[in-house]
Amino acid sequence: MYKFKLTFLLLTTLILTACNQNKKPAADENAKSDTTAQSDAGTSKTVLFFGDSLTAGYGLDDPSEAFPGVIKDKIDSLKLPYKVVNAGLSGETTAGGNARLDWLLKQKVDIFILELGANDGLRGIPVSETSKNLQSIIDKVKAKYPKVKIVLLGMQVPPNMGADYVNKFKTVYPDLAAKNHTQLVPFLLQGVGGIPALNQADGIHPTAEGAKIVANNVWNVLKGVL
Repeated sequence: MYKFKLTFLLLTTLILTACNQNKKPAADENAKSDTTAQSDAGTSKTVLFFGDSLTAGYGLDDPSEAFPGVIKDKIDSLKLPYKVVNAGLSGETTAGGNARLDWLLKQKVDIFILELGANDGLRGIPVSETSKNLQSIIDKVKAKYPKVKIVLLGMQVPPNMGADYVNKFKTVYPDLAAKNHTQLVPFLLQGVGGIPALNQADGIHPTAEGAKIVANNVWNVLKGVL
């Protein structure tokens, strides 16, 4: 626990800076989607990963090593009829995600995997705002595709944010999942967060090996949805 606290205390500022430096405009997002490998070019089902740098694969030699890419490989190996789209954007907040969502929904989405909120927490954005933005994202997706299946990926914030903030933030995800009847991964970085060997030098973004564990956390829930 001491190592976990120390890692977050020392590197919160670093990660905010790194994420903002890596943030790309919407034009680059189109290129990212275009280069996303698909499980089957003829499939009519789409799994859309919508998130921040954890989804985008910040710092990895190959973005396909991020957890959505690992899951894509799993889907391919099982010959399941889905294509995978990685719509991760480094530095993204829930407000930013809510603002850029509409153009992504122009393509049909069957499974929507929502990974946002970590940057809100690191910035100390009011928990009520984070919850409101996540709810708005969920509402937009459901309104556009009523039959969509949603998987919400839970996040946590470092202890230095204060016990009250930490506890309120942690409840956002299970509360939203229960309210909206979505599937929930309680903590995306379970088994990876705070473990130096599984994280990059910034202490926050998983290495390729760490991303495999993150992918497994998601797969344990997603496999029951596919």
